[in-house]
Amino acid sequence: MSNRVEIDLLGPMRLRADGRTLDVTTGRLRALIAVLALSAGRTVTVAQLIEALWTAQLPASPRRSVQTYVTRLRTLFGADLIATSATGYVLHVDPDAVDVLRFQRLLERADGSADPVRQRAHLTEALALWRGRPFDDVESDWLAGTEAPRLAERYLGAQERRIALDLELGRPADLVPELRELTGTHPLREPAWALLLEALDRSGRRAEALVQYERVRARLSTDLGVEPGPRLQAVYARLLAHTPARRTPPTLRRAPRQLPADVPDFVGRDDALALLDHAAATSPVATVSGTAGVGKTTLAVHWAHRVSDRFRDGQLYVNLRGFDPDRPPVDPADAIRGFLDALRVPHELIPADTDGQAALYRSVLAGRRLLVLLDNARDARQARPLLPGSADCLTLVTSRDQLIGLTATAGARAVTLDLPPVTDARELLVRRIGVRAAAAPHVVDELVTLCARLPLALAVAAARVAEQPESLEYRVAELRAASGGLEAFAADDATIDLRSVFSWSYDGLSDPAARLFRLAGSAPGPDIGVAAAAALAGLDADTVRPLLGELTRAHLLTERRPGRYRAHDLLRAYAAELAQAGPAEPALALGRLLDHYLATALAASRPLRSDRETYEPVPPPTAGPEVAERITGADAARAWFAAERRTLLAAVDAAADRGYAVHAWQLAWALTIDLDWRGRWRDIARVNSSALLAVRLLDDAEPAAHLHRLLGRAYGYLDRYADAEAHLQRALRLYADRHDLVGQARTLRSLGVVKERTGRHQESLEHDLDALALFRRIGQPAGLAGALNAVGWGQAMLGNYQRTLEFAGQALEILRGLDDRLAEAATLDTLGFAHHQLGAHDRAVDCFERALDLLRELDGLYYEVVTLRKLADSHEAAGDTVVAAQVRRLAVAALDELGERGTERLRAELTASVTAERDEPPGRPGRQPASR
Repeated sequence: MSNRVEIDLLGPMRLRADGRTLDVTTGRLRALIAVLALSAGRTVTVAQLIEALWTAQLPASPRRSVQTYVTRLRTLFGADLIATSATGYVLHVDPDAVDVLRFQRLLERADGSADPVRQRAHLTEALALWRGRPFDDVESDWLAGTEAPRLAERYLGAQERRIALDLELGRPADLVPELRELTGTHPLREPAWALLLEALDRSGRRAEALVQYERVRARLSTDLGVEPGPRLQAVYARLLAHTPARRTPPTLRRAPRQLPADVPDFVGRDDALALLDHAAATSPVATVSGTAGVGKTTLAVHWAHRVSDRFRDGQLYVNLRGFDPDRPPVDPADAIRGFLDALRVPHELIPADTDGQAALYRSVLAGRRLLVLLDNARDARQARPLLPGSADCLTLVTSRDQLIGLTATAGARAVTLDLPPVTDARELLVRRIGVRAAAAPHVVDELVTLCARLPLALAVAAARVAEQPESLEYRVAELRAASGGLEAFAADDATIDLRSVFSWSYDGLSDPAARLFRLAGSAPGPDIGVAAAAALAGLDADTVRPLLGELTRAHLLTERRPGRYRAHDLLRAYAAELAQAGPAEPALALGRLLDHYLATALAASRPLRSDRETYEPVPPPTAGPEVAERITGADAARAWFAAERRTLLAAVDAAADRGYAVHAWQLAWALTIDLDWRGRWRDIARVNSSALLAVRLLDDAEPAAHLHRLLGRAYGYLDRYADAEAHLQRALRLYADRHDLVGQARTLRSLGVVKERTGRHQESLEHDLDALALFRRIGQPAGLAGALNAVGWGQAMLGNYQRTLEFAGQALEILRGLDDRLAEAATLDTLGFAHHQLGAHDRAVDCFERALDLLRELDGLYYEVVTLRKLADSHEAAGDTVVAAQVRRLAVAALDELGERGTERLRAELTASVTAERDEPPGRPGRQPASR
């Protein structure tokens, strides 16, 4: 491991660790190093890394691929240098150890110095860091298309500034060759030409300077169709007037300092602040947008104070009142006049017309370095006239609108502000309420939840408690009694009354968008997709998309992922209030939505079912295939379930609660097929338990049998063995009453799993043999193969490994004629386990790796972890301890991605194995996991 890493990116990549050169040949690993290094000490989100590493043709699981590359980088640099944050990764190296950051810091030092000699020294040191094109041998379209051009522009700007300082310090003739080379390389770069003309003029070569001016004027006209800009024209005018350019002593200017006061108890927002740092480094315009009350102005003002020292010529601020309830939005012309006053422009020089004032404003800012904060803009049209024309200025715009127009026309970098994490919301309350909050953490946590983590709601609640500190529990009870409503947040001041604050966004909506917002407030789940929103509203997808876009631009909905929309709980409460006051639509809308979810879930479950699953429920007529989203193939099915998983869990509960019993149990049945692939046993237990309560109203044994079986199987994996056996025995009786042999056989298989997990291996084998007998009687090949494999595993648990090879081998022969890759992977896993126990470790590794290939095709992450565990043990037993450790790390990383409770036993086994690597001699086999 290294304590000192140096990363050079201003040219071909160079890496050094403790003075030792590192060689990295993998292209994407080099890109990962570069992106993390550019934000050394700050979080780089996973989304940013994916954008930088893959412009197109994303891998099947980009996040897992990023994790893999990070793991490899930790091996290279040392695990202590790369930390994981809530949203991404942080490279902990000294910023001065990254040449790009050192270059930028030297430029900032030059900006902050009033001494021309020091300025020149900083610029010269910065320019000396360059060895060629930035990221010259790093493969990343994002770096090549965004970061490299930005750095190149800063390099040229720094070079021109250094030449300008040299010009002022004397010896203009010495600069002419350098400027000729610079203008030859960049023939359309006007600042370089202006410097060349001035150098020629000061060297007594005015005639040559006039010839060069005509040359660049003709080039600009031919190539760009424009005339020279103000600076070149000013030099030309001096040349014609025989007025030699000379150094003008600097004049003292009183810099405007208009920023509002910073919030003294600002909390968190580290990721948003890092994004603003990144945005400011890559564009002269940045935007902060977000829903009402999320803290946009607070963040912008705090960040502006943090970076104010970078802007030597001051800061300008205006509240544009884009969503003010009492006053109209500020006219951009009025804002410009206010800025010109702040910049101390004499009134007699200010033109009467708006266009002239805007042009003067841009001219005054040219060459200056100011921060301009445009707060609470209505839209891009209001903010656009206030943008400086100088790249040395930075404009930060806040708005409830997404300001897409500024992104498209001004290259603005957008930062969307979401709700703060729970830890930050809790800290905000503790700081504002004081000792009482710190002494009652459970009450504070409930208050955070009731305020939906919305900063404005938290501030209102904290202010009310602060008036009477003893009222903390009372205020929480008051909010709890409101059942998520907004009454407890009512206030005389419209700027902090949540209904009023939300209404300023809602009142600007079109009627169709307002209707969709009202309906979306009562939709189950944390978010909603386009097709589901269309079903909810009774519209087609093409009609609903612009309405979702309108709600997103107003930040009444947030598009957290492409095509997925959500609102926080207080906005949902506001929408529900509006829906109750309007037409009686919510009940009909819920029915349409549940029809859509059920029809699509059944369609998506089909390509994921193994050949053993021959049953499919008959949906209600209203949930026919015509209301389903189109699903083509297993990949599309997995993607749909992944996107809708949390919403479907809530939909099962909503269906059960509101009398849609058939929808509830059939949704649970279809959803379980997906959840099983991920090992999400708690979710399986939750939805089937909820559905089981609903179907008791149906007096129908068929769905009850299925739900008892699925619930019992989940309880078995959750180590709730008594509950598991009770449900499975109940399912067995219900299947027997219906003479359902397949149901009985599958239930016996699940009972076998439960008995095995409790160490009753002989009883487990007997259940599996009974299931095998039933499948032989039924004549179902897939079920027969699964039962043979289960019997083979049962024999292994009793130490009969040769018998395991016989039964699992028969299963594999049957499966070769079927397309049941999950069953084939399970059978190969069993064979691998038997070979391992018999000492044939190479054959075991081969079986496990073939099983993993199949599981990765299926995205069966839980089962992949189980097999990785065994593969690591086989490598270790064969003496490959290094490979075994790598495989275990992959398994732990996969468990982290799985993020599922209910896998504690598997995690404990892996952790114990990793610990044992330090204690056991190489080649000693560990205890194998008892899993199927």
